[in-house]
This record gives sequence, structure tokens and C-alpha cells, in this order.
Amino acid sequence: MTALPKIALVGAGMMGALHARVLSQSTRVEFALLVEQREDVGKEIATRYDTTYAPEIGNLDGIDAVVIAAATEAHYDIAKQVLALGKPLLVEKPLAATYAQSEELVNESEKLGLPLVCGFLERFNPAILTAKQFVHDVVQINAVRHSPFVPRIKTGVATDLLIHDVDLAIRFIADVPSAVKGSFGFFHEQSRENRSEDSADATMSFGSGALATISASRISQRKVRQISVLELDRLIEIDLLRRDITIYRHVADSPAADGVGYKQQTVIELPTILQSAEPLAAQLNHFLDLLEKGAGSDEVIAERNAILPAHLAVHHATESALA
Repeated sequence: MTALPKIALVGAGMMGALHARVLSQSTRVEFALLVEQREDVGKEIATRYDTTYAPEIGNLDGIDAVVIAAATEAHYDIAKQVLALGKPLLVEKPLAATYAQSEELVNESEKLGLPLVCGFLERFNPAILTAKQFVHDVVQINAVRHSPFVPRIKTGVATDLLIHDVDLAIRFIADVPSAVKGSFGFFHEQSRENRSEDSADATMSFGSGALATISASRISQRKVRQISVLELDRLIEIDLLRRDITIYRHVADSPAADGVGYKQQTVIELPTILQSAEPLAAQLNHFLDLLEKGAGSDEVIAERNAILPAHLAVHHATESALA
């Protein structure tokens, strides 16, 4: 019987605790190590999920791969250390705090021949996986990702929220943007002091003529996760929170019977969502599949190549917004 890969998790904050639960529940891995600087937090999570606790990474002897769920500003240093130790990596998005750092990590993983996955979790949303099976010839995308303010998040919404839908737009249109424009808003006192934007809008143009307009905000009073994908003959609306899809096909307009206003005829379809796995668990399984395929496989190379386009688009949006 082949031994299960031993996985180390770095970070036990909100996302780290979720990763810890998923790792502990997986039948495909051994959750072997939890690394967390805060001893009380680390030991509590390690005890809850029956794994070993350590305050520092160390030499990772006996560890086969690493998941990084630490704060964004720590990603680069931790990832560099883990790559230098020869371990494959799954890193929460963004890969690093700056595009230059993200690019360096991708190049380093390629040079060392190590699998690298960035945690674009929405790729594994069941509604997105279903829509990807029938969406084609996209001409326009409109996405909204709004949330209430969370003081604990120090970085702006461009790399925290906007990047998810930028990534989805690039994947739906199957191209990288030829031009990106951004606009940022700074509203909370903490945000102005840190220069961490509370709202970020980006418009992307593609070589095919397709357009994408993405809005991210943390000044909303409710959470919204919606993306509209337009083809010439239909509109596909995806609710990422409810994980459902509605397709609209406009048929005809006609005057209302009373002569006031008009009547619109629209065909509505409700596709069955085919996948049901928790996105975080599906992402872990994808990472494990890549480990099994090997560093030189086409799948590992394709995964690495799919990391930077969204990071670069957000970088260009940031440059445009702050110019």
C-alpha cells in the first residue's frame, strides 16, 4: 500500500483553520504538521485536528508538500523558504503581495521543477465548473464581488477580492487582456492610512473584442458574488454564493395588452449543477492530482502558466488607478 503524502500547513488564521479542517478530512493525505507563530492558536488548531504543531517551518523533513495560508504579506518569504527546501506548494491567493514577487515565485518553481498552485478558489465553485462546460464565444463579462468591511484584512480589495473575478473572466474568455484600466476608492480612515483600497473597479479589453468589467468592494452591507457572462444569443448569470446558474434568451418584444409599456418574451433555463464538492476540498484534490502526475507533466505546467495572468491584470489595474 502506497503511503499517503504528508502535508504541512503554514498559517492557522481564518483561512488556515478551514484548510486544516479539509486536510484532516481528506482520505488522500496525512495532515502531518501545522506551523503557526502564535503558539496558543497553533496548538489549539493542531489539537483539534490531531496533527503536530511547530512554531517555525524548520527543514520539513518527511513532508511531501506544503499549503501556505498565512497573511498575504508573509507569502513571499515563506514560499521562497519552502521552494528552497524542494517542496511543492499550494499558496492562498494572491501568490505574493506584489506582482514582481509573484512572478519570481512562479519562475523559481519552474526552475526547480516543483508543482505550484495558487488558491483561486472560485475555479472550483460548482456553478463555475458547470458553466465552463457549456459557455463559449464570450463577448462580455460583468462581475460584482462586494462585502462588508473586515478590519482584520490589511491589504486592499484588488488582491483580496478583485483578483478572483479577473481570473474567472480571463478563463471564460480564454485570453489575456490587451488593456486594463482601474479605479480605486479609499473611504475608511484605516484604509487611507494604509493606502489599501476599499473599492476597486477594473475594465479589461481583449484581443477578440471581448470586454470585462469587474467591481470589488468592502463597503457593502451585504455579501454579493455574481458574474454575468454574455454571448451574442444568451446571458448566463452565475450566483457564486447560491451556486446556481440562470440562462436567459430574449425572444421578442411586443406592446402590452393595455397599450401601456411593453411585453418581453424571454426563455429561461436553469441548468443542473453537476458538481457538489466543497471548493476547498476540490482544490486540495486538484493539488494532489498534480503531485501524482509529476513535475514535468502538461497539467503541472499549465497550472503554473495560469497563475500570473490575473496577477498581472490586477497589477495593471492598480498602476492605472494610482497613476
